[in-house]
Amino acid sequence: MSYATVEKISVEQIPVINIESLFSQSPDYPGIGEQLQRAATTIGFFYVSGHCIDKVLLDQAFEISKKFFALEEQQKAEVKIAGYHRGLLGFGTSKMENQANVDLKESYLWGQDFAADNQEFLSGNELMPPNRWPSFMPEMRDVLTRYLDAAHHCGKQLLRAIAVSLDIEQDYFVGRFEKPISRGSLIHYPPQPPAMGANQFGVSPHTDYGTMTLLAQDQTGGLRVQDARGKWLTAHPIEGTLVVNVGDLLARWSNDRFRSTPHSVVNESGRERYSIAIALDPDWDTVIKPVTKSGEVPEYDQVRCGDYIRGRFDRSFSYRNSGHSL
Repeated sequence: MSYATVEKISVEQIPVINIESLFSQSPDYPGIGEQLQRAATTIGFFYVSGHCIDKVLLDQAFEISKKFFALEEQQKAEVKIAGYHRGLLGFGTSKMENQANVDLKESYLWGQDFAADNQEFLSGNELMPPNRWPSFMPEMRDVLTRYLDAAHHCGKQLLRAIAVSLDIEQDYFVGRFEKPISRGSLIHYPPQPPAMGANQFGVSPHTDYGTMTLLAQDQTGGLRVQDARGKWLTAHPIEGTLVVNVGDLLARWSNDRFRSTPHSVVNESGRERYSIAIALDPDWDTVIKPVTKSGEVPEYDQVRCGDYIRGRFDRSFSYRNSGHSL
């Protein structure tokens, strides 16, 4: 099935998992973990309801996004990416690996709010840079910092449930999140005219790089997911849910029991589309070694988290070829 051919499905074909219990005094890690693994071994994507990101905070983050992207390009350029992966990625600067066209989107990237003089960054750790907060939107720092914190809390509980489903200690993954290199992206997709053709995407088909992505999407639609059969399905917006997908590092870590699934975006709605993606990743020096069952052969060599992420950045973003580092 080509990228342009998307199967019309009901949302029930992508599971909706209620994870409210994970935030109670007695989290049901085994029960939720079983559901997560079942979803991840089939389609690789799922929605979660009952998550811990407060709706007021979610709405504030979307308002920040809309306000920022509506500004003049000259003003937004104050926080244009310069030397490392924080700030504005403008139109034409992102192209997924092996794709013909650049993506039709712009993004604002932030991460943990590390100080500019943090020792790891000064000693050359490119994945722990300071954020590029815009002086013209002072409210952005507080809202997006709190949003990333809330997403981390949600993601860590999911990772505990996943660990239990793999029959390993529940903090096996989250114990590597002391100084995580997680990233957040505010993403704006303008309307995509049909004349651009079937090979133009808001974001081209790709797998996510890291451990797990928590995606909040508006009600515009346009997200497409490739299932285990290779068919492209629509992931319709469902109010009150996050879309969760497994990234490449968790696929490696779980020895492919959790699949990393290709996905893309095409905004054919005629309206602006906004989403907020949180890519959850552990400390940069975490060694990702496949967790295997007795007698099972590892499907992957071990790799260091930061090296893998940096390599994927190099192949996806044009600023990486301009003589800069991250």
